[in-house]
Amino acid sequence: MSPLLSPKASTKASGTASQQAAPSGTASPAESAAPAKGTAKVTGTTVTGLAQPWGVVQLPDGALLVGSRDSGKISRVDPQKHTATQIGVVPGVSHTQGGEAGLLGLAISPDFGSDHLLYAYFTTESDNRIARMLYDPARAQGEQLGAPDTILRGIPMGLDHDGGRIAFGPDGMLYAGTGETGRPQLAQDMSSLAGKILRMTPDGQPPKDNPTPGSLVYSSGHRNVEGLAWDAQGRLWSSEFGQDTWDELNLIKPGGNYGWPVVEGIAHRAPYIDPVVQWHPDVASPSGIAYAAGSIWMAALRGQRLWRIPLQGTRAAAAPQAFFTGTYGRLRTVVAVDDHTLLLSTSNTDGRGKPHPGDDRILQLTVS
Repeated sequence: MSPLLSPKASTKASGTASQQAAPSGTASPAESAAPAKGTAKVTGTTVTGLAQPWGVVQLPDGALLVGSRDSGKISRVDPQKHTATQIGVVPGVSHTQGGEAGLLGLAISPDFGSDHLLYAYFTTESDNRIARMLYDPARAQGEQLGAPDTILRGIPMGLDHDGGRIAFGPDGMLYAGTGETGRPQLAQDMSSLAGKILRMTPDGQPPKDNPTPGSLVYSSGHRNVEGLAWDAQGRLWSSEFGQDTWDELNLIKPGGNYGWPVVEGIAHRAPYIDPVVQWHPDVASPSGIAYAAGSIWMAALRGQRLWRIPLQGTRAAAAPQAFFTGTYGRLRTVVAVDDHTLLLSTSNTDGRGKPHPGDDRILQLTVS
Protein backbone atom coordinates (compact mmCIF):
# COMPACT_ATOMS: atom_id res chain seq x y z
CA MET A 1 0.00 0.00 0.00
CA SER A 2 1.30 3.42 -0.89
CA PRO A 3 0.62 6.31 1.49
CA LEU A 4 0.75 8.93 -1.25
CA LEU A 5 -2.54 10.65 -2.08
CA SER A 6 -3.51 11.91 -5.51
CA PRO A 7 -3.30 15.71 -5.56
CA LYS A 8 -6.88 15.80 -6.81
CA ALA A 9 -8.22 13.42 -4.18
CA SER A 10 -10.29 14.48 -1.19
CA THR A 11 -8.55 15.12 2.13
CA LYS A 12 -11.27 13.16 3.91
CA ALA A 13 -10.55 9.62 5.07
CA SER A 14 -11.41 7.20 2.32
CA GLY A 15 -11.60 4.04 4.38
CA THR A 16 -8.52 2.63 2.65
CA ALA A 17 -5.11 2.73 4.24
CA SER A 18 -3.56 4.75 1.45
CA GLN A 19 -3.69 5.89 -2.14
CA GLN A 20 -0.94 6.40 -4.67
CA ALA A 21 -0.16 9.66 -6.43
CA ALA A 22 2.40 11.49 -8.46
CA PRO A 23 4.91 13.02 -6.02
CA SER A 24 4.66 16.78 -5.65
CA GLY A 25 7.35 19.45 -5.91
CA THR A 26 10.23 19.97 -8.25
CA ALA A 27 13.79 18.73 -8.19
CA SER A 28 17.02 20.17 -9.40
CA PRO A 29 18.31 18.37 -12.51
CA ALA A 30 21.58 17.85 -10.63
CA GLU A 31 19.87 15.83 -7.92
CA SER A 32 19.29 12.25 -8.96
CA ALA A 33 16.42 10.26 -7.51
CA ALA A 34 17.00 7.73 -4.76
CA PRO A 35 16.09 4.21 -5.92
CA ALA A 36 12.44 3.28 -5.56
CA LYS A 37 13.35 0.31 -3.39
CA GLY A 38 15.94 0.20 -0.63
CA THR A 39 17.06 -2.12 2.14
CA ALA A 40 17.18 -1.92 5.93
CA LYS A 41 18.73 -4.71 8.00
CA VAL A 42 19.22 -4.97 11.73
CA THR A 43 22.91 -5.61 12.36
CA GLY A 44 22.88 -5.50 16.14
CA THR A 45 21.30 -4.28 19.35
CA THR A 46 23.14 -1.43 21.04
CA VAL A 47 21.38 -1.73 24.39
CA THR A 48 18.26 -3.23 25.99
CA GLY A 49 16.27 -2.55 29.15
CA LEU A 50 15.69 1.18 28.64
CA ALA A 51 12.69 2.92 30.25
CA GLN A 52 10.67 5.27 28.03
CA PRO A 53 13.59 6.34 25.80
CA TRP A 54 12.85 9.49 23.79
CA GLY A 55 15.85 11.70 23.01
CA VAL A 56 18.97 9.94 21.65
CA VAL A 57 22.20 11.67 20.62
CA GLN A 58 25.58 10.30 19.61
CA LEU A 59 28.72 11.76 21.16
CA PRO A 60 31.95 12.29 19.21
CA ASP A 61 33.45 9.15 20.81
CA GLY A 62 30.57 6.99 19.57
CA ALA A 63 28.76 6.66 22.90
CA LEU A 64 25.10 7.61 23.14
CA LEU A 65 23.17 9.78 25.56
CA VAL A 66 19.58 8.62 26.03
CA GLY A 67 16.84 10.38 27.98
CA SER A 68 14.03 8.66 29.90
CA ARG A 69 10.81 10.57 29.31
CA ASP A 70 9.02 9.82 32.57
CA SER A 71 11.88 10.00 35.09
CA GLY A 72 14.04 12.73 33.56
CA LYS A 73 17.11 10.47 33.81
CA ILE A 74 19.84 10.60 31.18
CA SER A 75 22.07 7.57 30.59
CA ARG A 76 25.28 7.04 28.68
CA VAL A 77 25.15 3.97 26.46
CA ASP A 78 28.37 2.16 25.58
CA PRO A 79 27.66 0.53 22.20
CA GLN A 80 30.61 -1.84 22.59
CA LYS A 81 29.72 -3.11 26.06
CA HIS A 82 25.95 -2.77 25.48
CA THR A 83 25.55 -1.05 28.84
CA ALA A 84 23.63 2.01 30.02
CA THR A 85 24.97 4.06 32.93
CA GLN A 86 23.05 6.95 34.46
CA ILE A 87 24.88 10.28 34.22
CA GLY A 88 22.28 12.47 35.90
CA VAL A 89 18.70 13.63 36.21
CA VAL A 90 17.20 16.77 34.68
CA PRO A 91 15.51 18.55 37.62
CA GLY A 92 11.94 19.74 37.34
CA VAL A 93 10.77 17.26 34.70
CA SER A 94 7.04 16.61 34.99
CA HIS A 95 5.22 13.64 33.47
CA THR A 96 1.55 12.75 33.94
CA GLN A 97 0.68 9.07 33.73
CA GLY A 98 -0.81 8.32 30.32
CA GLY A 99 0.42 11.56 28.77
CA GLU A 100 3.18 12.49 26.36
CA ALA A 101 5.00 15.15 28.39
CA GLY A 102 8.33 14.74 30.18
CA LEU A 103 11.99 14.70 29.15
CA LEU A 104 11.77 14.74 25.37
CA GLY A 105 14.41 15.75 22.81
CA LEU A 106 18.17 15.94 23.33
CA ALA A 107 20.84 17.66 21.24
CA ILE A 108 24.54 18.32 21.68
CA SER A 109 26.22 21.62 20.94
CA PRO A 110 27.93 21.99 17.54
CA ASP A 111 31.01 22.84 19.64
CA PHE A 112 30.57 19.90 22.02
CA GLY A 113 34.24 18.97 21.73
CA SER A 114 35.16 22.22 23.49
CA ASP A 115 32.05 23.31 25.44
CA HIS A 116 30.58 19.87 26.43
CA LEU A 117 27.02 21.23 26.39
CA LEU A 118 23.96 19.00 26.22
CA TYR A 119 20.59 20.57 25.35
CA ALA A 120 17.26 19.14 26.53
CA TYR A 121 13.61 19.91 25.78
CA PHE A 122 11.39 19.01 28.72
CA THR A 123 8.06 19.60 30.42
CA THR A 124 7.72 21.19 33.84
CA GLU A 125 4.53 21.70 35.86
CA SER A 126 3.99 25.03 34.11
CA ASP A 127 5.55 24.91 30.63
CA ASN A 128 7.84 23.24 28.12
CA ARG A 129 11.34 24.64 28.07
CA ILE A 130 14.79 24.15 26.62
CA ALA A 131 17.86 24.10 28.85
CA ARG A 132 21.52 23.32 28.39
CA MET A 133 23.75 21.49 30.84
CA LEU A 134 27.45 20.86 31.12
CA TYR A 135 28.28 17.17 30.74
CA ASP A 136 31.42 16.27 32.65
CA PRO A 137 32.22 12.52 32.52
CA ALA A 138 35.06 13.05 35.01
CA ARG A 139 32.56 13.65 37.81
CA ALA A 140 31.06 10.87 39.94
CA GLN A 141 28.65 8.49 38.25
CA GLY A 142 25.13 9.88 38.33
CA GLU A 143 26.38 13.41 38.98
CA GLN A 144 27.89 14.24 35.61
CA LEU A 145 25.28 16.82 34.55
CA GLY A 146 25.66 20.43 35.60
CA ALA A 147 22.76 22.63 36.68
CA PRO A 148 20.35 23.46 33.84
CA ASP A 149 20.77 26.85 32.18
CA THR A 150 17.31 27.57 30.73
CA ILE A 151 17.61 29.27 27.34
CA LEU A 152 13.89 29.22 26.49
CA ARG A 153 10.83 28.91 28.70
CA GLY A 154 7.13 29.50 28.17
CA ILE A 155 6.43 26.94 25.43
CA PRO A 156 2.84 25.89 26.21
CA MET A 157 2.49 22.42 27.72
CA GLY A 158 -0.30 19.87 27.86
CA LEU A 159 -1.02 16.26 28.65
CA ASP A 160 -0.42 15.50 24.96
CA HIS A 161 0.98 17.22 21.84
CA ASP A 162 4.10 18.67 23.45
CA GLY A 163 6.33 18.28 20.38
CA GLY A 164 9.81 17.96 21.80
CA ARG A 165 12.32 17.25 19.04
CA ILE A 166 15.36 19.54 19.03
CA ALA A 167 18.32 19.53 16.66
CA PHE A 168 21.10 21.81 15.51
CA GLY A 169 20.91 22.61 11.83
CA PRO A 170 23.79 22.95 9.35
CA ASP A 171 23.59 26.71 9.99
CA GLY A 172 24.54 26.23 13.66
CA MET A 173 21.09 27.30 14.85
CA LEU A 174 18.94 25.25 17.24
CA TYR A 175 15.55 24.12 15.92
CA ALA A 176 12.65 22.86 18.05
CA GLY A 177 9.39 21.21 17.05
CA THR A 178 6.47 22.08 19.33
CA GLY A 179 2.89 20.85 19.62
CA GLU A 180 -0.36 22.74 20.06
CA THR A 181 -1.02 20.90 23.39
CA GLY A 182 -4.55 19.94 22.35
CA ARG A 183 -5.51 23.56 21.70
CA PRO A 184 -5.57 23.70 17.89
CA GLN A 185 -6.04 27.47 17.69
CA LEU A 186 -2.51 28.00 19.06
CA ALA A 187 -0.98 26.62 15.85
CA GLN A 188 -2.21 29.71 13.97
CA ASP A 189 -1.51 32.16 16.81
CA MET A 190 1.78 33.84 15.92
CA SER A 191 2.13 35.17 19.45
CA SER A 192 2.28 31.59 20.78
CA LEU A 193 5.25 29.21 20.61
CA ALA A 194 2.89 26.20 20.36
CA GLY A 195 2.26 24.36 17.10
CA LYS A 196 5.42 25.74 15.53
CA ILE A 197 8.95 24.98 14.44
CA LEU A 198 11.22 27.37 16.31
CA ARG A 199 14.69 28.53 15.27
CA MET A 200 17.07 30.11 17.74
CA THR A 201 20.71 30.81 18.48
CA PRO A 202 22.50 28.44 20.90
CA ASP A 203 21.64 31.02 23.58
CA GLY A 204 17.92 30.84 22.80
CA GLN A 205 17.65 34.19 20.98
CA PRO A 206 15.87 34.89 17.67
CA PRO A 207 18.42 34.97 14.82
CA LYS A 208 18.41 38.18 12.81
CA ASP A 209 17.45 36.30 9.63
CA ASN A 210 14.35 34.58 11.04
CA PRO A 211 11.18 35.15 8.97
CA THR A 212 9.75 37.65 11.48
CA PRO A 213 12.27 39.95 13.18
CA GLY A 214 12.45 39.33 16.91
CA SER A 215 10.41 36.10 16.73
CA LEU A 216 11.60 32.53 17.23
CA VAL A 217 8.86 31.20 14.91
CA TYR A 218 10.31 29.61 11.78
CA SER A 219 7.11 27.93 10.55
CA SER A 220 3.55 27.66 11.85
CA GLY A 221 0.33 25.70 11.50
CA HIS A 222 1.67 22.46 12.98
CA ARG A 223 -0.29 20.00 15.14
CA ASN A 224 2.58 18.11 16.77
CA VAL A 225 6.14 17.99 15.38
CA GLU A 226 8.38 15.21 16.70
CA GLY A 227 10.80 14.79 13.78
CA LEU A 228 13.41 17.13 12.29
CA ALA A 229 16.12 16.29 9.73
CA TRP A 230 18.15 17.97 6.99
CA ASP A 231 18.91 16.42 3.62
CA ALA A 232 22.24 16.56 1.78
CA GLN A 233 21.39 20.01 0.37
CA GLY A 234 20.56 21.42 3.81
CA ARG A 235 16.77 21.45 3.38
CA LEU A 236 14.74 20.94 6.55
CA TRP A 237 12.13 18.16 6.73
CA SER A 238 9.70 17.47 9.55
CA SER A 239 7.25 14.76 10.55
CA GLU A 240 3.89 15.68 12.04
CA PHE A 241 1.03 13.88 13.74
CA GLY A 242 -2.35 14.44 12.15
CA GLN A 243 -5.63 13.97 13.96
CA ASP A 244 -7.90 11.32 12.47
CA THR A 245 -7.09 11.51 8.78
CA TRP A 246 -3.54 12.36 7.69
CA ASP A 247 -0.07 12.29 9.22
CA GLU A 248 2.51 14.27 7.29
CA LEU A 249 6.08 14.57 6.06
CA ASN A 250 6.71 18.25 5.35
CA LEU A 251 9.44 20.18 3.58
CA ILE A 252 9.85 23.27 5.73
CA LYS A 253 10.06 26.73 4.21
CA PRO A 254 10.96 29.77 6.33
CA GLY A 255 7.76 31.54 7.30
CA GLY A 256 5.60 28.75 5.88
CA ASN A 257 2.15 27.98 7.28
CA TYR A 258 1.30 24.24 7.23
CA GLY A 259 -2.39 24.67 7.79
CA TRP A 260 -3.42 23.09 11.08
CA PRO A 261 -6.22 23.26 12.21
CA VAL A 262 -7.72 24.75 9.04
CA VAL A 263 -6.52 21.87 6.87
CA GLU A 264 -5.06 18.41 7.50
CA GLY A 265 -3.02 16.71 4.81
CA ILE A 266 -2.98 17.66 1.12
CA ALA A 267 -5.64 20.33 0.64
CA HIS A 268 -4.46 22.58 -2.24
CA ARG A 269 -5.62 25.58 -0.27
CA ALA A 270 -3.50 28.72 -0.37
CA PRO A 271 -1.67 30.02 1.56
CA TYR A 272 -1.19 26.71 3.38
CA ILE A 273 1.68 24.44 2.34
CA ASP A 274 0.79 20.84 1.51
CA PRO A 275 2.81 17.91 2.85
CA VAL A 276 5.12 16.05 0.47
CA VAL A 277 3.76 12.70 1.71
CA GLN A 278 0.81 11.78 3.92
CA TRP A 279 -0.30 8.63 5.72
CA HIS A 280 -3.32 7.50 7.64
CA PRO A 281 -2.47 7.44 11.38
CA ASP A 282 -2.97 3.68 11.73
CA VAL A 283 0.11 3.06 9.55
CA ALA A 284 2.18 5.98 10.81
CA SER A 285 1.78 8.33 13.82
CA PRO A 286 5.34 9.51 13.12
CA SER A 287 7.95 10.58 15.63
CA GLY A 288 11.66 10.85 14.76
CA ILE A 289 13.15 11.13 11.29
CA ALA A 290 16.68 10.99 9.86
CA TYR A 291 18.25 11.42 6.43
CA ALA A 292 20.54 8.75 4.98
CA ALA A 293 21.18 7.04 1.63
CA GLY A 294 19.14 9.60 -0.29
CA SER A 295 16.00 9.01 1.77
CA ILE A 296 14.11 10.20 4.82
CA TRP A 297 13.69 7.40 7.37
CA MET A 298 10.67 7.88 9.64
CA ALA A 299 9.86 6.02 12.87
CA ALA A 300 6.18 5.20 13.33
CA LEU A 301 4.59 4.71 16.74
CA ARG A 302 1.06 3.47 16.15
CA GLY A 303 2.11 2.16 12.74
CA GLN A 304 4.95 0.11 14.31
CA ARG A 305 7.22 0.32 11.29
CA LEU A 306 10.11 2.26 9.80
CA TRP A 307 9.20 4.17 6.66
CA ARG A 308 11.72 4.93 3.92
CA ILE A 309 10.81 7.91 1.74
CA PRO A 310 13.16 8.09 -1.28
CA LEU A 311 13.78 11.67 -2.36
CA GLN A 312 14.53 13.49 -5.56
CA GLY A 313 15.14 17.07 -4.62
CA THR A 314 12.04 18.48 -2.94
CA ARG A 315 9.71 15.61 -3.72
CA ALA A 316 9.25 11.93 -3.03
CA ALA A 317 10.92 9.99 -5.82
CA ALA A 318 8.68 6.95 -5.35
CA ALA A 319 6.11 5.49 -3.00
CA PRO A 320 7.36 5.11 0.60
CA GLN A 321 8.57 1.68 1.65
CA ALA A 322 7.90 0.10 5.06
CA PHE A 323 10.28 -2.06 7.10
CA PHE A 324 9.90 -4.13 10.31
CA THR A 325 6.10 -3.82 10.36
CA GLY A 326 5.00 -5.03 13.79
CA THR A 327 8.36 -6.68 14.49
CA TYR A 328 9.72 -4.34 17.16
CA GLY A 329 6.55 -2.53 18.20
CA ARG A 330 6.37 1.24 18.52
CA LEU A 331 9.35 3.12 17.07
CA ARG A 332 10.38 6.54 18.39
CA THR A 333 13.76 7.95 17.35
CA VAL A 334 16.04 7.53 14.33
CA VAL A 335 19.65 8.75 14.38
CA ALA A 336 21.88 8.76 11.30
CA VAL A 337 25.39 7.61 12.24
CA ASP A 338 26.61 7.86 8.66
CA ASP A 339 25.03 7.61 5.21
CA HIS A 340 24.36 3.88 5.58
CA THR A 341 24.02 3.34 9.34
CA LEU A 342 21.04 4.24 11.52
CA LEU A 343 20.17 3.85 15.18
CA LEU A 344 16.51 3.12 15.86
CA SER A 345 14.88 3.20 19.30
CA THR A 346 11.69 1.39 20.32
CA SER A 347 8.98 2.95 22.49
CA ASN A 348 7.05 0.08 24.03
CA THR A 349 7.37 1.10 27.70
CA ASP A 350 5.69 4.49 27.12
CA GLY A 351 2.31 3.34 28.44
CA ARG A 352 0.82 2.84 24.98
CA GLY A 353 2.83 -0.13 23.77
CA LYS A 354 3.15 -3.80 24.64
CA PRO A 355 6.74 -4.37 25.81
CA HIS A 356 8.70 -7.23 24.30
CA PRO A 357 11.27 -9.05 26.47
CA GLY A 358 14.24 -6.70 26.84
CA ASP A 359 12.38 -3.54 25.86
CA ASP A 360 13.02 -0.80 25.33
CA ARG A 361 16.05 -1.11 23.06
CA ILE A 362 18.17 0.68 20.47
CA LEU A 363 18.81 -1.22 17.25
CA GLN A 364 21.64 -0.65 14.77
CA LEU A 365 20.62 -0.77 11.11
CA THR A 366 22.47 -0.88 7.82
CA VAL A 367 20.45 0.85 5.10
CA SER A 368 20.71 1.53 1.39
